[in-house]
Amino acid sequence: MTATETLNPQSPSQVEDFDVLIVGAGISGVGGAYHLQTQRPGTTFVVLDALESFGGTWLTHKYPGIRSDSDLHTFGYRFKPWTSAPIATAGEILKYMGEVIEENDLARHIRYNHKIITANWDSAANRWTVEALNTATNETRRFTCGFLWMCQGYYRHSQGYTPEWPGMDTFTGQVIHPQTWPEDIDLKGKKVVVIGSGATTATVVPAIAGDCAHVTVLQRSPTYFIPGRNRNDLAEMLRELEIDETWIHEIVRRKILHDQAVFTKRAFEEPEKVKSELLAGVRAYLGPDYDVETHFTPKYRPWRQRIAFVPDGDIFKGITAGKASMVTDEIDRFTPRGILTKSGEELEADIIITATGFNMNVLGDIDFQIDGQPLDFSKTVTYRGMMFTGVPNMLWIFGYFRASWTLRADLLADFVCRLLAHMAQKGAKRVEVQLRPEDKDMELLQWIDPENFNPGYLMRAMEKLPKRGNKPEWQHTQDYWREKDEIPAIDLDGPEFSYS
Repeated sequence: MTATETLNPQSPSQVEDFDVLIVGAGISGVGGAYHLQTQRPGTTFVVLDALESFGGTWLTHKYPGIRSDSDLHTFGYRFKPWTSAPIATAGEILKYMGEVIEENDLARHIRYNHKIITANWDSAANRWTVEALNTATNETRRFTCGFLWMCQGYYRHSQGYTPEWPGMDTFTGQVIHPQTWPEDIDLKGKKVVVIGSGATTATVVPAIAGDCAHVTVLQRSPTYFIPGRNRNDLAEMLRELEIDETWIHEIVRRKILHDQAVFTKRAFEEPEKVKSELLAGVRAYLGPDYDVETHFTPKYRPWRQRIAFVPDGDIFKGITAGKASMVTDEIDRFTPRGILTKSGEELEADIIITATGFNMNVLGDIDFQIDGQPLDFSKTVTYRGMMFTGVPNMLWIFGYFRASWTLRADLLADFVCRLLAHMAQKGAKRVEVQLRPEDKDMELLQWIDPENFNPGYLMRAMEKLPKRGNKPEWQHTQDYWREKDEIPAIDLDGPEFSYS
């Protein structure tokens, strides 16, 4: 079919039509385009992204030191070897993604500066109609497609999450969220307070500590970290043996995934022992006299929230060097000079960095409709965290928390390609998941069990997310080691799939 240009941007009368429309040119969308082109040659598709280039999070986040918090041997695609240090900077990840696009001639399928406003499913035509604003020209573009592949990630890039504390308007310094980091900020000689205890804090603090007079990390409660060398000894040994990089990539991925499976299992079965091991890793950097109990001992068991890898223990080195310090307390209020804690200590600051997380972007913040009626995803039930009851011809990529996001993006890309092939074989134009007769009285629960995994951004968005059931088919299990076998074995003619 031939794509045509929109002539009237205010009321587009001409439409570009594709078999598949991929939303987002981040790690999931670029991977999806590769798999679709490779596994389903001849399929027409387009990738729409609101940003000016590819990369998603790795493009929008500009704060100092930004890097992955999981290894690139598994965060990288299975089809393209990662050949550098396991923990990578945003620039290195963008370079890797750019190579994927160039090597596979994917750029011709991607439209940047296309912010999707609405998506409406038309049951009569069995197609989605998508309207997007071209932010470079301020024109409205209309697309139709047979299948909608949601790869937009889960960050709301425009604004991070900053709680409202009393007295914020009285502070005479500057308040910054890492997600909207200003390019012109000068930290030299400044007293900086960083609020937060997660991966962003562990990234920002060592990156800025050398310039600042001092950095104080203020956390309400500690988090777990895994410090270690930013090097994979197995990969380096195999390189010394002159093993092909493709083999190295596969061997190292399998070893990492094996070790992660063992670690995750132990976190559930012997949490106190795992906790002791993690804290011992921190003490190895901070020494026996540091108050690890107060500042680095969380109240929850390991893996109830994501655990970030700290390459070469850089944040701990900043603490031992006296460039950074930890305060574990709650905020009473902001003052003109800084922050007053509930214990009565005033932390003076020229700049306050709120590394307090982000807001979830639920399905791209797009106005979804089914036959002109608003679609409320919280009224649907999720099928394996990727499809939703009552929503035809759509799949959502949502990755793993305890393993690399891209592992699931690759798995679900295989599933999409297999599903499209199955529909073509059946002559079906529409597929939808539905509760089976045996699911009629199934208890419906929140999207994810907070006893299993409970980061703040998920808890804040829970009311907008689909429901899960108490059976594995109707849950996002977060278990790569099960899904790597289960998803390829899904019976596409099972009673949960309805075709027409």
